[in-house]
Amino acid sequence: MQINFEYDNVAASSRLEELATKKINKLLDKYDFMVRADVFFKTENTSSKNTGKICNIRVSVPGPRLFAEASHEIFEMSIAEATDDLDKQLRKKKEKMQAKQ
Repeated sequence: MQINFEYDNVAASSRLEELATKKINKLLDKYDFMVRADVFFKTENTSSKNTGKICNIRVSVPGPRLFAEASHEIFEMSIAEATDDLDKQLRKKKEKMQAKQ
């Protein structure tokens, strides 16, 4: 599966890419129908110090794409929340696919 990374107002980081890849590969182990993932990192000025490090993940699967976004004080927490959200979406998608068979 192909994983693409994009950065907006963030310096490219191999550590963030490794962490995101590891989390996405765990999802891929459970949901083998994933085709591609696009991961976007960006920083945003917010009034809260607990947000601003945003991670968006878009996953290509059969049918409509799945998307998750999270904003926390550090990217690691944003990655974790976004992949947890995708896990729930992928589980529902898998149940629908199995129901159609």
